[in-house]
This record gives sequence, C-alpha cells and structure tokens, in this order.
Amino acid sequence: MALQAAGRKSLVDSIVEQLRDQLTDGEWSVGDRIPTEHVLAEQLGVGRNTVREAVRVLVHAGLLESRQGNGTFVRSTADPAAVLRGMQHADVLDVLELRVALEAEAARLAAVRRDEDDLRALRAALAELHEQGDRAADADLAFHRGIVEATHNAAFSEVYRFFSAQVHESLVTSLGDHEMPPIDLAAHAALVDAVESGDPAAAEQAARALLQVPIDVIRSLVGR
Repeated sequence: MALQAAGRKSLVDSIVEQLRDQLTDGEWSVGDRIPTEHVLAEQLGVGRNTVREAVRVLVHAGLLESRQGNGTFVRSTADPAAVLRGMQHADVLDVLELRVALEAEAARLAAVRRDEDDLRALRAALAELHEQGDRAADADLAFHRGIVEATHNAAFSEVYRFFSAQVHESLVTSLGDHEMPPIDLAAHAALVDAVESGDPAAAEQAARALLQVPIDVIRSLVGR
C-alpha cells in the first residue's frame, strides 16, 4: 500500500492512520527500521514535526520503538487499539470470564516465579486495598496488576496492561452497583498467601475463587 499525501485537517491523525495501516498490512515486519522522518515527511507531504508526533503516538501504542541514535523500529504489527475498541462492546460478565482465564494462569505462574520484591509489592497493594475499602476499584486493579507482574512474563504483562483499561471500567461499573458484592478482602489475602507459599495449584484456585462470587452474582442478575 503506497503512502499518500495527507490533507490539511487532522494531519497527525491522518499520518497515524496511514502508518498504522502500513504496519498491520505487513508492509513493514517486526524488527524492521522504518524510513527516517525526512523520508516519511516527503512521501506524506507533511512537515517532519507532524511525522515525529505521529511516530510518538505509535511508540506509545506499542507498535514502534525508538532507539536513540539508531532510528525507529517495528515492535509489533498487531494493533492493540483495535482489540481495545472491540473490548468496549463487552459487558461486565464477558470481562470477568476473561479475567478468570488470565488471572488464574497469572496466579499459577506468580507462585512459581515471584521473588521478594514481588511479595513486598503484593503485600503493599493488599494493605492499600484494606485502607481504601471494599469498593476501591483503583486499588483492586493495582493489586491484580501486581499478581500479573509477579509472573515475570513480559508478554503476559503487556497483554494485561492493554486489557486493564476494560477491567477498570468493569470494576467501576460493578462496584458502583449496590447489587454487586463488595471486594472480598479475605479472598485477596488468601491469594497472596498462596503465591507466597509457592503453591501454583493453590494460587490458581484462589484466583478462581476470588472472581467466582461476582461472576455468580452477575449471572443471576442477567440470567446467563
């Protein structure tokens, strides 16, 4: 797909869209160095500042990677923004069911791979959750991110990082609904205990049990 000169309106958005299309259409492969700002600016008929800003957007999105002195390289050709746009149509139950799959495996891995720094971070997140209360969506999300980080699996952490925006939205929605149960602080403590004990089966079961109560409540409410 050939690059085209952009129009006058929404220049940065237009360039972002064209460069994203180049990536997702396979014009550039993972590891490739993309053309310089000067070359892209000439091809697109825009200024170098516009190209630079568009590249920054794609770096932030995880598609490109800037290496000081070496240029800009393709980090991924799968656009996570498209996934997140699709996730916006998922309801709370859909998100919770996916969380079980992700977080049960994360807990299992964390029990095997966690180190002392991870355990300190999890204990701190648990303490913050207790302090903030049983309807603190932000503190709850931070806790679960801590479990994922303790897997020491970069791919897992990256996926959950993008997924967490929808997780947060579902938490705010569900915890703001007084028909939903509050956060089970004891279940969260049990999960940390299982991870600390180094028992992957117990950690996986604790993660599943933690999410099963809200899943059961929502299923009863929506009849699924």
